Amino acid sequence: MLWRTDGGFNSMAERSGRERRARRAATITIVALTLAVLSAVAVLTSGPAHRVGLLGARWAIGVFAVAGLVSLAAAALALAGLTVALSARAWRSVTGSFVALALGLASGWLPLTMARSAASVPLIHDITTDTDRVPQWVALQSRRAAAENGTAYGGPAVAALQKRGYADLAPLLLPVTPDRAFARAEAAARRMGWLIVAAAPAEGRLEASDTTRWFGFTDDIVVRVTAAPTGSRIDVRSASRVGRSDLGVNAKRVRAFLAAVAKG
Repeated sequence: MLWRTDGGFNSMAERSGRERRARRAATITIVALTLAVLSAVAVLTSGPAHRVGLLGARWAIGVFAVAGLVSLAAAALALAGLTVALSARAWRSVTGSFVALALGLASGWLPLTMARSAASVPLIHDITTDTDRVPQWVALQSRRAAAENGTAYGGPAVAALQKRGYADLAPLLLPVTPDRAFARAEAAARRMGWLIVAAAPAEGRLEASDTTRWFGFTDDIVVRVTAAPTGSRIDVRSASRVGRSDLGVNAKRVRAFLAAVAKG
């Protein structure tokens, strides 16, 4: 009888402990799932909200960054909840925690990827193939002046950072006359989907704007075509209107444009 009594007591204690763990797992799961859902919504809507004018650039970036951190925190909490739920054999909580873990990791992936990109490139937002005689905006002058980053080039400090981060960027030399080089440059810009603001073949100046994919931030481009001993020289400047870092977008744009012009 004693053995049965002790066995029953141990069984009841074990069951009681499992129930406490199940309740704890349920609480953790609910919190993790709530955080994961809210942060996922914030991550997914921060970019579109800026595109339609609901959030300013700073607010959109801030919401995106904070939501990314909360997503990762929700994933960590979900992992803890999953561990507790498994030990308590609370299968509903196991399912909920798994969903929260997957959602937290998925929604935190994009902000984490962007953060890694920002850490791997120079902290600059103005890229040019000619840092000594920087191409200047004319038609876009007023819009640049009203933007956060303005019209002025950052000088030797920015040039040095660009050289360290993007040493491959250089003018494109073409064995064709400037008018033919300008036509190729304009055609390439249109193929890339840029919004052409000004095209002045006689001046060898092309100005355009482009928008980033996620947030829809506007970057401005000026292309300069000049005569060279072997034919023509094409210089490009691409700069963001807002933000200290462009995550390497402007350098990629310049590379892609020059490659497109070279192909003809």
